[in-house]
Formats: sequence, structure tokens, C-alpha cells
Amino acid sequence: MTPLNSPVEAGMRALVLLSETFPHRLDVAQLVYLDHAMLHSGDLDHGPASLHPDLPAGPGELGLRRHLIEQGLMVLLRAGLADMTAIEDGFMYGATDEAASFLSALESPYVGQLIERADWLTSTYMHEGTDVREGMKQITQRWSGRIHVSTADLGGEDVL
Repeated sequence: MTPLNSPVEAGMRALVLLSETFPHRLDVAQLVYLDHAMLHSGDLDHGPASLHPDLPAGPGELGLRRHLIEQGLMVLLRAGLADMTAIEDGFMYGATDEAASFLSALESPYVGQLIERADWLTSTYMHEGTDVREGMKQITQRWSGRIHVSTADLGGEDVL
């Protein structure tokens, strides 16, 4: 098993986010966006430095991240660190009472940096009535700017 980008690593990141938003629950889409923002926080206005480097295939990264987060959530559910609630539109996930004590037992600097960024994200983007997807528009607009090809580049009309 690969330790990087494994279901265990994605599950740990999801657990940090679920613990930080406790007792509120998140759906998979929110976890995907928050996970991306936590790792690439430097791409957001006034965010702390990113933990992971930018990848040229940024937009594709979100699609891959969803599957990985779902696998990570299954690890958390089996370990009793997260629970799942069915709602009309799907499923919501939350940290269990054991999650905070589990995270506090970890001494990795990386986990500490994840917790700092999760705290920043929740205090910045998780206000009542605020959708985290709105904050993610900054990142997707930046990607859009990267793939826009100007007329000067092609000697003709704009592409995209």
C-alpha cells in the first residue's frame, strides 16, 4: 500500500475536517472542496502557505480526490472515528466523540499543519449561510485563467 494519497491519508485529512466542524456534518462534496482547500490554502485569499505543491492538472485533481475521500470515509467509519447519516439528498458525515482524542494523540507536524489550516478554513468559510463552494471559485477561476489561450498566443481568436 502506498502511504501517500492512500485511503488512510485521505481519511486522516477528512477526520481533521470533520473534527474541526464538529458537531456539524459535511457531505462528500464539501469534504472534497475543503480537503483541496486545506492542502492548497495558499491559492485562497489571505490563506496560509499551501501544504502541497500546485499540479498542472489541478482541475482533474478534484475528480480523483472525490473517490479517495470516499475510500477514506469508509476507513473512518470502520474505525469508529466517523459516522454517517442518511438524508433526502444523500449522506452526511460527522466525527464521533472519539475523533478528537484520536487526533490529539498524533504528534506528526503534518497533522498539526492540517489542523491549523482546517481551523483557518472553518473560521473563514464555514459561517452560517456561507457555502464553502463559493470560496473554491477562487481556485477554479485561477485554473480557468491558466488554460485560457489568448489571441496573441495563437495569432487569431481566443480559445476558451
